This record gives sequence, structure tokens and C-alpha cells, in this order.
Amino acid sequence: MAVISTGLLTKGVRSDFFNRMEATPNHFRDLSTRIVSTTDQENYRWLGTVPKIREWGTGRLAQGLRSESYSVENLKYEATIEVDRDEISDDQTGQIRLRVGELAQRAATHKDFLISHLLIDGETSGNNSYDGVSFFNAAHESGASGQQSNLLTFDAVDSDAPTAEEFKAALAEAIAQMLAFKDDQGEPALFSASGMVCVVPPTMLFTASEAINATVVGNDTNILKGIARVISFPWLTDKSKWYLLKTDGVVRPFIFQDREPIELNALTEDSDEGFLREKFLFGVRARYRMAYGYWQFAVRTDFN
Repeated sequence: MAVISTGLLTKGVRSDFFNRMEATPNHFRDLSTRIVSTTDQENYRWLGTVPKIREWGTGRLAQGLRSESYSVENLKYEATIEVDRDEISDDQTGQIRLRVGELAQRAATHKDFLISHLLIDGETSGNNSYDGVSFFNAAHESGASGQQSNLLTFDAVDSDAPTAEEFKAALAEAIAQMLAFKDDQGEPALFSASGMVCVVPPTMLFTASEAINATVVGNDTNILKGIARVISFPWLTDKSKWYLLKTDGVVRPFIFQDREPIELNALTEDSDEGFLREKFLFGVRARYRMAYGYWQFAVRTDFN
């Protein structure tokens, strides 16, 4: 069988794909806790269960798992491109390889895409945290925590274009709100304002960056300088909403339930598709799920 001389051999394509995927920036590793999944779904009963340290007294006092249960089913994902054999034969500029490279970028950023929709949908009923209410909610309550809210609003002259000074003030309020959260033992859920990340829509990127990184904001010294990182997700289209996340906890705001990693498969010259239809297929496949973790590590702010 003749070898097509474009360099688009399966081995080369696979190498290009994974090199491009590894080189593509993404954020899901910082925002989520990876859980290795070994079955079709995982049941989380351990969220919020760690007891506080107590004096030994008469001996150990073991505390079991809480009655709150949170089941997450794995999903299967795929993306496939079809290439005509003649397109490969006539390809002199590597355009097919570019398409495979774009497929790798899609695969690399897919989990960020899923997180962005967890953020967008987090206020909607049915998109629940482990405590049984929506992830962003004004009535979170578990054990001895009391009722708590991770939904904030903040006044701005233009809600779709807040100033750096307005963002700085909103950030200070969001951090204060997060630091006040209690766990189901009635103890502080957070111990410091470290590991903070602001996830913003593209329209708010430069404003948020100035509010966090500038030495002076407005006419005042910026006491929040460097307190957080800024991430912009292109899928966030509401110009007035942004999210503060704490990302250095053992359990983070999101859970990456990893069942089967991304793989690339190809049907080329030796396949039925290649022989009968002269169509070559290059496709990715994976099984995983992005889900909600600790709501205490996430605050949504909406500029009014």
C-alpha cells in the first residue's frame, strides 16, 4: 500500500495531538479537586464531615459520615472529524494537521468550559451542592453552620462596566463574606485569604486586573494588591457577574471526577471507512464529570 506523503500518519497525528493538548493553557486543575473514579458514578458523603479537634477526655469520639449524600454520574464525551482521502492527498500546507491541533485545543479546554457552565448555572434550582440547595444560594445550612449565603450584589454606576475602584470594594466584601463561612461543625470553613482566584467575563478582565494588581486604585493605596489571581472565561457572557473562588483547600470549589482520560483514535487507510468510503476519521473520547465541591469556597457577585 502506498504511503501518503503529507506526514499525516496516525502515529504522527497522535503525537501532534497530545503535544498541542499539553501546551494549551487551562485552569481546571487549579479550580477542582481530582477524584479518581472507578465506577459509573461516585457517591460523596464525606463533604463537610471533618470534626474539630477536642481534648482527649475519656477517649476517642468517632464521628461518622453525615446523612447528606451527593452522587455524581460520569459522562462520556467525544468529538470526531472526518477527512476525505483526496483532501489528505492534496494537502500541501498541513491544513489537516491544523484541524487536529484545533481538536486538541478543544479537548484541553473542555473541562474549563464545563466549569464555566457550573458557575453560570449555579444559581438555578437543581444545580445543587452537597447540602441539597443550589450551589450559589442565600440559604445554605448544614449541621451547626446556621443559614449562610454565597450570593452578593454590589452597586455600580454601570453594572456592565464597573470601575476598578468598584471592583476592589466588591472584592473586599466577597473575601470578608467567604472568611465568615462556617462548616457543619459550626467552625470556620476558611482559615486565610490565600489561594483566591477571581473568575470574570472577558469584559471585566482588565478592570479586575487593575483592581488587584495596581499599587493605587482611585486615590487610595491598594491594600488588596496581589491578594488574588484573575482568570477570564470566554463562556461567561453576563457582563455584571463574577466569581471569587478559593483554590488551595484540600477540597476545592469543584470536583473533577476522572474516570477515563482523553484518548485519540483514528480510522485511516486500513479501516473499512478508508477502503469503502475513502474517509479518514480522527476522534477523541473520554469519560469524566465536573461537579460541585465546597460551596463555601465560592462567592458570586452581581454588580447592580
